[in-house]
Amino acid sequence: MRRMSAAEAALLLRDGDTLLIGGSGGGHAVPDALLAAIGERFRQSGQPRGITALHPVGLGDGRTRGAGHLAQEGLLKRVVSGTFVNSPGIARLALEDKIEAYTLPQGSLSQLMREMAAGRPGLMTRIGLHSFADPRLEGGRQSPSAQEDLVELVQFRGEEYLFYRPYAVDVALVRGSAADEDGNISMEHEAVTLEMLSIAQAARHSGGLVIAQVKRIVPRGSLHPKLVKVPGILVDALVVEPEQWQTFETEDSPAYSGHQRVALEDIPRLPPGPRRVVARRGACELFEGAICNLGSGIFTGMANVAAEEGVLRRVCLTNEQGNIGGAPASGNEAGAARSPDAQVDQPYQFDFYDGGGLDLAFLSFAEFDAEGNVNVSRFGGRIVGPGGFVNISQGAKSVIFGGTLTANGAPKAVQRVEQVTFSGAYARQRGQPVLYVTERAVFRLGAEGPELVEIAPGMDLEKDVLGVMGFRPRIAPELREMDPALFAEAPMGLAHRLPPARPRAALRRLGMAEAAD
Repeated sequence: MRRMSAAEAALLLRDGDTLLIGGSGGGHAVPDALLAAIGERFRQSGQPRGITALHPVGLGDGRTRGAGHLAQEGLLKRVVSGTFVNSPGIARLALEDKIEAYTLPQGSLSQLMREMAAGRPGLMTRIGLHSFADPRLEGGRQSPSAQEDLVELVQFRGEEYLFYRPYAVDVALVRGSAADEDGNISMEHEAVTLEMLSIAQAARHSGGLVIAQVKRIVPRGSLHPKLVKVPGILVDALVVEPEQWQTFETEDSPAYSGHQRVALEDIPRLPPGPRRVVARRGACELFEGAICNLGSGIFTGMANVAAEEGVLRRVCLTNEQGNIGGAPASGNEAGAARSPDAQVDQPYQFDFYDGGGLDLAFLSFAEFDAEGNVNVSRFGGRIVGPGGFVNISQGAKSVIFGGTLTANGAPKAVQRVEQVTFSGAYARQRGQPVLYVTERAVFRLGAEGPELVEIAPGMDLEKDVLGVMGFRPRIAPELREMDPALFAEAPMGLAHRLPPARPRAALRRLGMAEAAD
């Protein structure tokens, strides 16, 4: 294991290499000093060229950091990621067809790292079926030059699955809080742990290099073995970055890393407006003990609503990066959580999600259509990608999509979505309950598509709802008014009317045992 500068580490990357990068979103465990050094090397020398960049989660600050350092024509040949939302420079190269661009379900990419680490053929899963990741639709392609099939449709025991192909890794970049003199990497001050171990193991399996960025070096033997996330036997080089921040916006939050508990009730109230209305209506779907995911976007405000209503500790909010409990962060820091009860590696969180562990998923929509399909991955001239959306929406027992009914006067309820990130037909086939919540109306997925079940007080049905939609939904016979409390300034009193817990099948045994006693 060798110590070197970030500039020296950047010289290890060769033309045509596959670069595997750890980290998440707005700076969570992102090896930004290493990425910046690679970008600077290319600006100065024009090398390395034709790199394939692979990172399960989008990386960036929404401007130039993270994967944005690599957004230079010629440096990249291909990018495979869960999302480009944090790195507009990468999205621009994709739109201009200057890179082969793919966005695939974040959870499937995360789990694929484990398959690669073990040398298995790839990942076989139902996640992504009938979405744009399905090769019968687009196979995750986001640029015309992306011609290779990275996902295959396969049949196994009479059922359909998607098969995600593995990659041979030349260089992997990981990040931790500290390294000891033997290269053992801890992550105790990070907000997430992600799949750093699997990334390092996958690179080792391929014969690739593992370069770790850390904030400090500690003496040999000083790290508790349970704190070591990446063993030194997997690390080839260390880069020390003393100015490393926890995220791109926060130098160090003990509440994010779990070193300090904060009062969850102190989370600020959402200001009046559509976001507050949608988040409050979503919160009305909560029940005692519900295990939930809050996706990025409008429903991150549900943590604020749950705190205001005094029910945050009566449900369990999670995010796909691995936080369980506490209050998920929002905005550019989505992925972290204040005072979580547990932090697990991202692949295991997606195992739980894919296996039906979520009672409720609260996800944003960019647009939904007459068949009940939802799009968040490509719209309005933007390439975003799905992030964890596909895993979360397909795995949850019930899913609630939220957003405004229009954007800048244009309908978000359209005849046909630009890209299918969630299939209404597939949800109906699986018997999955679906709601579409807006500030003007609420729809549920019916036999033929979304049907209107609630309308906001004071709204004219034809003018304010149907007149701003790109299709005419079925009107439910029992159409009712949305609860006026959603639009009021005062709390809704949710704590006093939270529905009881829904019994889980496994708990019947416990009930039987108690009855026997």
